[in-house]
Amino acid sequence: MNAILNLESESSMAPALHDNWWDAVVARDPNHDGQFFFAVATTGVYCRPSCPAKRPRRDNVTFFRRPEAAEKAGYRACLRCKPKATAGNPQITMVKEMCRYIEQHLDEAVTLEKLAKVFGQSPFHLQKTFKKTLGISPRAYADSCRMGLLKRNLQAGRSVTHALYDAGFSSSSRLYERTASQLGMTPDKYRRGAVAASIRYTCTDSPLGRMLVAATEKGICAIQFGDTDDELTEGLKREFPFAIRKREDESMRSWTNVVLRQISGHKLNRSLPLDIQATAFQRRVWAHLQSLPFGTTQSYGEVAQAIGQPNAARAVARACASNRIAVAIPCHRVVRGNGDMGGYRWGAERKRALLQLEQKGSNASAAASPSR
Repeated sequence: MNAILNLESESSMAPALHDNWWDAVVARDPNHDGQFFFAVATTGVYCRPSCPAKRPRRDNVTFFRRPEAAEKAGYRACLRCKPKATAGNPQITMVKEMCRYIEQHLDEAVTLEKLAKVFGQSPFHLQKTFKKTLGISPRAYADSCRMGLLKRNLQAGRSVTHALYDAGFSSSSRLYERTASQLGMTPDKYRRGAVAASIRYTCTDSPLGRMLVAATEKGICAIQFGDTDDELTEGLKREFPFAIRKREDESMRSWTNVVLRQISGHKLNRSLPLDIQATAFQRRVWAHLQSLPFGTTQSYGEVAQAIGQPNAARAVARACASNRIAVAIPCHRVVRGNGDMGGYRWGAERKRALLQLEQKGSNASAAASPSR
């Protein structure tokens, strides 16, 4: 591709300009985003100057003023830095990407150093750009996101402990005082005053013992297993201690039948509405588990790898343990790397039984399919 002549490529530009642009590429300078683009012969892609990818060798680089020129020369847009997104203010675009990254990692301590490494900036420049654009620091933005999730969890009737953990906070008294100051009251008082959630539920027999299915006006908020109805209703009370809970067997029957069908080895109806309170990380884990082929399993490490967090196997395990909607969010599909069942909120025997039923259903579907 270097042999292709283009009036807007580096072959028609002054060497001094080449040097300035190369310096901007080496520095990953976002101030030059949109002014030019650099293409790499060895990868066949073109990027914006601030692209966080590893820097190529200078003799493999060609410059272009517009993305259309790079594409005409045979290059394709980088999927990592999305060079065509530089039409607006490049700093605003970068800050938006930082915000999305922070929102997706509320379970972690996202430091300036980590952000700087991900986005190819110095910590000082990143902090300055972020604060200039939004008026707050990346840390303050993360705190704001956690606080918003905490409020939603408390309003849904979750216990303070669960709400703090799910929002990415620890349970230390120091953080309790900090959240209290931001709420204007203690989390417990906020929850008592804010909660107005109405939850209807039913209990029924299932292949895994007694089962409780509960729902808000938005959708199913809990699917639990136990030995007795008293055990199940007490568990629902602990999950939603200040919500208005009412047993309605008849109105819940259609949703209960859908869940029972999946337990019996049928694929879940994707139209089943769920009311989920979760961090961005938990949502990514749960969405991935729902996408797994029926009757299959993955290890905690494989799930972490699949969602782009290869070192987060333990966080994946925590996300599975915090899931209160069994079956519909199939955390039973995650096993240990050595093939052992691993933990399950409702017991290892129920996990094993669910997997066996899914595998049986998967085999039956395969046998019923016409041969190709």
